[in-house]
Amino acid sequence: MSTDCLFCRIARGDLPAHKVHEDDHILAFLDLHPIRPGHTLVIPKDHHVWFEDLPQDLAARVTTCAQHLARAMKRLYGVERVALFFTGIHVPHAHAHVVPMHHVHDVSSAAYLADGPEGYAIPPQLPAEEMVRVAAELRVGLERS
Repeated sequence: MSTDCLFCRIARGDLPAHKVHEDDHILAFLDLHPIRPGHTLVIPKDHHVWFEDLPQDLAARVTTCAQHLARAMKRLYGVERVALFFTGIHVPHAHAHVVPMHHVHDVSSAAYLADGPEGYAIPPQLPAEEMVRVAAELRVGLERS
């Protein structure tokens, strides 16, 4: 664990959190600035900056916890969808966001909101040649990882 990382401090119990789940490897707690009530963060207790650096068993543990949370959120909030995403924007410690989606734009980017929050603008589609190129690059990248 890092001594100054916000999420490491929460995992150690140095800072308070509204805990939802905890085991020896992960901690799930409510986001202080939720997109919607119930917005929960799932973190590994060990310090990993990027989600792609998580050992596979730890990533699976985070995802499994998120799946259980999603099922509970669907029952509790009566929502059809629950979003799961890793961003790592504000805290450099791998963390998953689990968000009950009450509205189609609860987790949308500005690219989808050109017509305002009640509209839905589909971003331009990439040309077919570029889609072929990007897919090929990703396939090669996967072979190297």
